[in-house]
Parts: sequence; C-alpha cells; structure tokens
Amino acid sequence: MSHLNGKLDTQSAFKSFFQYFIPTLLGMMLMSVNIVIDGIFVGNGVGPVALASVNVAVPVFSIIVSISLLIGVGGGTLYSMAMGEKDPERAQGIFTISIIFITAITVVISILSFIFMEPLARIFGANKETLVYTMDYMRILFIFSLIIAWENCMSIFVRNDGDPQLAMIGLIVSALLNIVLDYWMIFMLDMEVTGAALATALATAAGLAVYLLHFFKKGSGLKFIKHKWRWREVKQISMTGLPSFLSEAGTGIFVMGYNIAIACYAGTEGLAAFSVINYLHTFMFLAFIGIGQSIQPMISYYYGAKSQEKIMHTVKVAEWTGLALGGIFLAIGYLFSDFLVSIFGITSPQLIAMTTKGIKLFFLGYLFMGTNFIYMTYYQSTGYVAPSVGITVFRGFILLIASLLLLPLWLGTTGVWLSLPVAEGLVALTLIVVARYDVMNRKRGSRGYR
Repeated sequence: MSHLNGKLDTQSAFKSFFQYFIPTLLGMMLMSVNIVIDGIFVGNGVGPVALASVNVAVPVFSIIVSISLLIGVGGGTLYSMAMGEKDPERAQGIFTISIIFITAITVVISILSFIFMEPLARIFGANKETLVYTMDYMRILFIFSLIIAWENCMSIFVRNDGDPQLAMIGLIVSALLNIVLDYWMIFMLDMEVTGAALATALATAAGLAVYLLHFFKKGSGLKFIKHKWRWREVKQISMTGLPSFLSEAGTGIFVMGYNIAIACYAGTEGLAAFSVINYLHTFMFLAFIGIGQSIQPMISYYYGAKSQEKIMHTVKVAEWTGLALGGIFLAIGYLFSDFLVSIFGITSPQLIAMTTKGIKLFFLGYLFMGTNFIYMTYYQSTGYVAPSVGITVFRGFILLIASLLLLPLWLGTTGVWLSLPVAEGLVALTLIVVARYDVMNRKRGSRGYR
C-alpha cells in the first residue's frame, strides 16, 4: 500500500486534517487570484468584447472540469477506501479504469464539440460581435481538453494517495505560469484571446507534469496495472462522483440566477454590484471547497479501515474550521466592505452603497456553507451518495432558485442578497439536527456502492 497514505493509520485525525487542509487552502486561494488576474489581462490587453467572449466560452471549461470531477472524485474516493482496506491491487485497478474512462469520454465529447463548435458557441450566448473571439478560445480548449481533464483528475488522485503538498505545488506552478504566459502572449505577442486560451492550456500542462512526479516518489501507491474492464466499477465511480459534478453545475445556476434576479430588481447597477460580490465570493467559496477536498481522502481511507472514531474526529475538526472561516469572512465583509469595493475601482456613491450592503447580507451565507460542504463530502466519501446528492441539489438548485424567486418579491434587492444565505442556512440547520446525529453514531454498514 502507499506509505504516504499510510500516515493516516498512525497520525491523529487533527494533525492529518491540517496536513491536508493548509496546502489545499493555499492552492485554492492562489487559483482564485489567478481567475481574477486572467480577466484583468484579457480586459485590458484585448478589450471588453474579448472579455465578454471569454465569459461566453467559459462553459466549455466548466464542462471539462465537471467531467473530471465526476470521475476524479468518484475514483479517488473508491481508491482511498480500497487503500484503507489494505487492498492496493483493487485501488490501482480503480485508478487505471478512472484514467481510461476520463480519456475516452473527454475525447468523444471534444471531437463532437469541435465539429459543431459554431452552433455550440451560439448556444452559449455568442453573438455577431463575440463569435470569432469565442470560437478562438473554444478551439484551444477543445484541442487541449484531454490535458485539462487529466490535470484535474490527477490532482485529486495525488491528494487521495497522501500527497496534498504536491497537489498544492501543481496548483501554484499552474497559476503562476498562467499569469506569466498571459502577459507574454497577450501584451508581447499580441495573440489576443487565442493567447489567453493557450496560456491556460500550457499552464495546465505544467501542472500535470508536476503531478506526474508523484509516480516517482518513494511510497507512491498510484500505478497503472492490467485490469479487467468492469462496468460495475464504472458505475460506482460515476455515482460516487455525481455530487461533485452537480456542485460544479450548480455554480453556473448560481451565477445565472443571481444575474437574472438582480438585473430585474436593480438593473445595470445591480449587475455591477453582483459582479464585485461574485469575484469576492470566488475566494470564499474555494476555501470551503478546500475543506471538502481535505477531508474526502481522510474519510474514505478511514471508512475503508473501519476507523469510525477517526471519521468522527475529522468531521468535528472540519466543523470548527468551517465555522471559524465563516466567522472570519463575515467579519471581513462587515469591517472592510468599503475597502473591498474600492479595489474594483467603483466610485459611484449609489453603487458603493448597494455593493457594501450586498456584501454584508450575502456574506451571512458563509456561516453555514462550511457545514453543508462537510456533510456533503462525508456522505460522498463513504459511498453513501443519495444524501450527498440531496444536499447538493437542495442548496445549489431547489432552495436557491426558490429563494431568488420569492424573497425579492417581499424584500426587493435585500431579498436577492439574502437568497444564498437563506438557502445555505436552511440546509445547514437541517443537517445539524438530522445528519449530525447519524454521522456521530453511524456504524460501518452496507449503504455505499461497495
């Protein structure tokens, strides 16, 4: 078995959690900075039409990432379970099938999408002005789609094989190189949107190269083996990764829902206010994703090893960490909202007032978001997928959409800003009342897809 992952047998859950969480959080934070800088380079170096075109093409990236999360998290969870059961051959078989599976599905989708690229761009919202730029960006993403999918999938498996530090290094290398290549290709080579897409693709390839170093590490458990293709295992991987897939899809629903609602009740100024809040939300949201990505390998491994006590300790530490982060983010929103708005160059007093109010209301959701990610990840990590899917669907789809439809009718723009906190809060309170007892008293059973 993996000597790196074997540390989970001997270390306390508290120590292991922070060994996973700190590098994961750092990597996620840098990724969020990279997203903002990427937009700044395109907007300033090519123009607003190009920036709009990139935004139109972003669903392509989201589709590739969603597929890699479906297979990567699903396969990584089953891999860690098998390692916890001291069955490295089964674990390596799952890893092998996962890589073959993601390769096949990405190639098929990319070829079909490449053939029908123009109608696909129009479906995503490209118009006469943005179509050329959008297709330039999409073309590069489709060509390098396999690299993007492999990179995201491998980062998950490396983390599940007990090497979160290398996963962090891969994110850092990719993010920093993307910034350098963006500047070089957009400002120096004048490659416009094609340069921006190529910078992202090449930086992703560099991140993948970093993850491949894991295969040469002493104690690495990741190995490709000759393994019989079993559709049952493919189904297990897909079902286990489904919550992560839905969570990524829910991000798109969140942005579209808020854009429509705030435009209806506050017009263009409301959209500008939400754009600032959404950029800030990227930082906060990725921190909670970091908590989930940190506990997933641990809980899956402990579940396989039948260490229920360590699972409970992991959940408790994660709960306190999520609550602390939520409190810190809320305090930042209340104490520094004016400063946060100013860094985006907003000068209109009316827009400043609207955005600062939005920040203070919207950030209330962070008190609950950690709880929801923790329990969603817990159920997913033990193979008990139904509750995990339920949490994801209710917080990211049903309750959020219902809140965006109903709350503004009573409260106007205040209701729009409170929609996410209300959706997150209702789910979190339900989980604390119902799910927490189950988690703290659950014995290892046959609920999972195993």
